[in-house]
Amino acid sequence: MKVRVLVVDDSAFFRRAVKSMLEADPEIEVVAVATNGREAVVSVAETKPDIVTMDIEMPVMDGISAAREIMSRYPRPILMFSSLTHEGAKATLDALEAGAADFLPKQFEEIARDRDEVGRVLCQRIKILARRRVGFTANTAQSTAIPRQAPRPVGSVARPAAKLSHCRLVLIGTSTGGPVALQKVLTALPGNFSRPILLVQHMPAAFTPAFAERLNGLCAIEVMEAKDQMALRPGLALLAPGGLQMTVEGSAGAMRVRITESAPELHYRPCVDVTFGSAERVNPGANLGIVLTGMGADGREGARLMKHNGSVVWSQDQASSTVYGMPAAVAEAGLSDRILALDECGKALAGAF
Repeated sequence: MKVRVLVVDDSAFFRRAVKSMLEADPEIEVVAVATNGREAVVSVAETKPDIVTMDIEMPVMDGISAAREIMSRYPRPILMFSSLTHEGAKATLDALEAGAADFLPKQFEEIARDRDEVGRVLCQRIKILARRRVGFTANTAQSTAIPRQAPRPVGSVARPAAKLSHCRLVLIGTSTGGPVALQKVLTALPGNFSRPILLVQHMPAAFTPAFAERLNGLCAIEVMEAKDQMALRPGLALLAPGGLQMTVEGSAGAMRVRITESAPELHYRPCVDVTFGSAERVNPGANLGIVLTGMGADGREGARLMKHNGSVVWSQDQASSTVYGMPAAVAEAGLSDRILALDECGKALAGAF
């Protein structure tokens, strides 16, 4: 069965471009197009697409308002197209809070070098997101992906909560669905949280300053975009800058971050494996690594090194993940000490020390 897509954008040129790329994939069908958010809400009710692509800035009703109404009335995955500016970043974060599942840059050259590759990336993202059934939670006004349940992976264990006094550093890695997931986890922490935290979210460079600013305004702990040579301290969460790599240097008692250009061969910038691995080299056996929702397997090899040295690894469960890729890779490799629902993760972290 083909994935049925509704394309929403006020630009006729962009609608045609997206429609053409999607219909080049035999597994995808564009069932309708809409020119504004109000048309999109009506079209979702009429055509019942599996997934919606949505522009943010549109007349009559903008994409954020449309996403919020669709998720409250006809919940399904929504992929936003965003401009890579500071204002575009803030609007995209608003759209994710309204229930959108993911976003892609509206500037195609930021996705890939040529149109064919852009089309492949877009179609892959559409098909992955469309496989998820989306449920609506009224008290948070946001979507939560609810994929089919699967048996707990062999080798992973949900152990009772235990104090982790030996862990001096918390590291959290995530991708698709991560902005909302990180917000849920970090807002559960008290202002006097006793450990430093490093955050690795797959996100463009234009977005991370706005995301750190937003988290800082919502959380009792302090959240900042990481700068080179910043010292780690309790109650401070440092977010890896988009497009760069964040590693840990110094000694276990005086850790700091190093921000560097990424090696060309690394696909993710920032990369969870890079940050997790560097922390384990500086602070062996004394880290808590948490892998949340996201596509792919970034974080698995870093978690493997952590487990080898005696550090602790948690992963998000399937039911609460927007995309059960990164946490699944960790769990299926038998590396998860605990598998937690997103709503449990913040509470567990707050009580871990």
